[in-house]
Amino acid sequence: MNATLGLKIDARSPITIRRQLTEQLKHLIEAGGVPREEALPSIRELAGFLGINPNTVARVVEDLKQSGHVEARRGTGMFVTPAPPARPARHLRERLLQDVVIRAAALGMTADEVAVGVLSLATVRPAAVREAPQVLLVECSPPELDFFASQLERHLPVRVDKVLLDDLATLVRRQKQPGHWPAAVTSFCHLPQVERLLKGRGVPVIALLAEAHLETLHQLAQCRPGTRVGVVSAAVETAHNLEHSIANAGLPNVVLAGVGPAEGMALGRLVRRVDVIVCSTSVAERVRALAGSTVQVIIDDRALDQRGIEMLADLLVHQDGGRLAEIPSTTPARAGLRSSGGRPGRRGATRGK
Repeated sequence: MNATLGLKIDARSPITIRRQLTEQLKHLIEAGGVPREEALPSIRELAGFLGINPNTVARVVEDLKQSGHVEARRGTGMFVTPAPPARPARHLRERLLQDVVIRAAALGMTADEVAVGVLSLATVRPAAVREAPQVLLVECSPPELDFFASQLERHLPVRVDKVLLDDLATLVRRQKQPGHWPAAVTSFCHLPQVERLLKGRGVPVIALLAEAHLETLHQLAQCRPGTRVGVVSAAVETAHNLEHSIANAGLPNVVLAGVGPAEGMALGRLVRRVDVIVCSTSVAERVRALAGSTVQVIIDDRALDQRGIEMLADLLVHQDGGRLAEIPSTTPARAGLRSSGGRPGRRGATRGK
């Protein structure tokens, strides 16, 4: 990719340089301006061409890695991923932005003022949003509740009611008003049970995927054939979910050797029989101390699948008086959504008007 490909930084804009560059690169990648699996210019090249701090460019690259737009390849640099995330259709985004700009202009606001206002509102979650939707989150352990809640509140202006799966039946019985929540969220493995407990309450249930980062899968894909991989987390349930995500990647060169907690004799036994440990940041120091130099440690804190988040956002936006509007057929089928008030609809859609 030519480093001069339409990238411009406005030092006078109130929008941070990091945000300007991140959004421009995302747009280029999504629009095909940077072919898939093509190398990005180096951090030094981009910083030199744009006249900005290399540390800022490094943070931009990290943002693009976290969003799934680029991946690191050991010794060769950063490359556009084979399947970068796709945003809603360009014409729909442009129509929305045009409407916002016209309405703002009628109030005497400049484009920069609109952009800064939106960013300010989005940064403070959820206090800056009045009457933020209250979403029910159901998971089987406190660590999973905390993880999903933090991810949802980071991506959407919502308030999250965290409920353990074992406590959901009692909570539902105490609720006098059906449909207290506009939506309930859980992971795929708990979807049938949550739907059963919320049946007849008029609460649609969305199942989200918490997946290993692409960088983790890329590192594992470079391991020699027969590499034994263990997964460790503070909560065994979290470790099982991360292991399941790695298994779904179908890497032929790795053998999943089991999961374990980050303490006790079980961790020592797991470390002795694997070549690689994948673990969360919270337990990495403990794992490294035990693994020494003989076992590679890969840190992965997982991330919610973006398509499921988009489905939840679409549901919250399109609700009308408790009835659900049809979600566009372009919504990916991978994130399951069914309304607990009736028969399951097709994945990727709700039964609406």
